[in-house]
Amino acid sequence: MKLGIVGLPNVGKSTLFNSLTKAGAESANYPFCTIDPNVGVVAVPDERLDQLAALYDSDKITPAVIEFVDIAGLVKGASKGEGLGNQFLSNIREVDAIVHVVRCFEDTNVIHVDGSVNPMRDIETINLELIFSDIEILERRIAKTSKGARNDKALAKELELLNRIKTHLEEGRLAKSFEPADEDELALLTSYNLLTYKPVIFAANVAESDLANDGASNEHVKEVRDFAAKEGFEVFVISARIEQEISELDDDDKAMFLEELGLSESGLDKLIKASYKLLGLISYLTSGKQETRAWTIKEGTKAPGAAGKIHSDFERGFIRAEVVNYQDLLDCGSYAAAKDKGLVRLEGKEYVVKDGDVILFRFNV
Repeated sequence: MKLGIVGLPNVGKSTLFNSLTKAGAESANYPFCTIDPNVGVVAVPDERLDQLAALYDSDKITPAVIEFVDIAGLVKGASKGEGLGNQFLSNIREVDAIVHVVRCFEDTNVIHVDGSVNPMRDIETINLELIFSDIEILERRIAKTSKGARNDKALAKELELLNRIKTHLEEGRLAKSFEPADEDELALLTSYNLLTYKPVIFAANVAESDLANDGASNEHVKEVRDFAAKEGFEVFVISARIEQEISELDDDDKAMFLEELGLSESGLDKLIKASYKLLGLISYLTSGKQETRAWTIKEGTKAPGAAGKIHSDFERGFIRAEVVNYQDLLDCGSYAAAKDKGLVRLEGKEYVVKDGDVILFRFNV
């Protein structure tokens, strides 16, 4: 999974990126301190892996990972060359979802590029820049498609679609709200990789005092939540400053620190949950002496498709899957005991893999 982090300068974007990835991107109280896109890879915390690894005495644990891409803060006019943000927008065209960091805290010591804290104005600024960037992409595609559209019905149909999407964006609406006429149009729309077609997770960056009640008393957070609910996006409340402190602690100290703050989980945990929910992702597990590993797949994936995540040969030569729920496996104490109790199932090509399935694939190529 790949997530792109966007936001205005000085909203806590790079501070959040640093704390999530411990990658050490430069962070300072002025715009454009992130000159190059920063990339960090984070392991997805999953206690099931540790438990299974202990059961199998695994030599190695390989968790699922999330790749974060942090780009320079976007400002009004970025798509026309203002600031530095637009030159990095191409870096997030390939991401699965966008994490949009929104400032929901007041602090006179941290300047705001527009002079005051106003999340809805900030969201609109970013959305417009993403829209302008998408229009630029469409215009290039329209110019290219126009050349062959006279003599090619398929290209003529695509040209008509491109112009409809462009008009939709020019009205200030996101590509996500565009309704394609049929499956062919949907496939084309998806292939354009438009930034405003990607799902969004808003990271409402609050002061420490707003963390314990999940921003319930913060009017700025309420506005962001109302907007996200209307658009079908996710929101999680975070304090980038607190996340930075958490990132410097070991696991034991982290648990104590979270407890002192009245929190049950870190911002990274919240973000991972929001990402998986928004993108409809689950994890299945494989375990043995050599390795215990988590594999991320789309919810609704059938057994052969899940096997293909490991290797294309597994999917091509799929015979069956031996499946046991991880909790049943742990409760039984061994794979053999789970099998004796009838908890290991043999599943075929139509089996839909569930979160927490421990699977052994049988294949023949």
